[in-house]
Amino acid sequence: MEALLVNKIKNKEELEKAFAIRKKVFVEEQNCPPELEWEHEEESIHFLAEINGEACGACRWRKTDKGYKLERFAVLKEFRGKRIGQALVAAALADLPENAHYIYVHSQLDAMRMYSRFGFMAEGEQFEEAGIQHFKMVKKS
Repeated sequence: MEALLVNKIKNKEELEKAFAIRKKVFVEEQNCPPELEWEHEEESIHFLAEINGEACGACRWRKTDKGYKLERFAVLKEFRGKRIGQALVAAALADLPENAHYIYVHSQLDAMRMYSRFGFMAEGEQFEEAGIQHFKMVKKS
């Protein structure tokens, strides 16, 4: 049985593991411009997913002028299909302040179903971000 753990990042070593995952998924695999990938790091709360102690996924949340934005969900290709993305969403949502009134995510199209399981609904028009099609999704429940 694989042991999946998602923890809030507490030190530079864990943060470097999260950044390495994001670099591999977004910059190398999805061809996102590196300068767009590394912004708002200091004001973000980061999470690292591990299976049997091996880093396999990452995400973060941050407070914006609109509310609370979940972002940078990345799971290494060889670990996909193991509900790691769902575990990351659950951990980020559980960590938000109780008074988090407006929670949203810019979802890539293939991740929309996962976010909808947590009560997120698409709002507005489809748009491009870093060369990839997205929908803004807002948590309704």
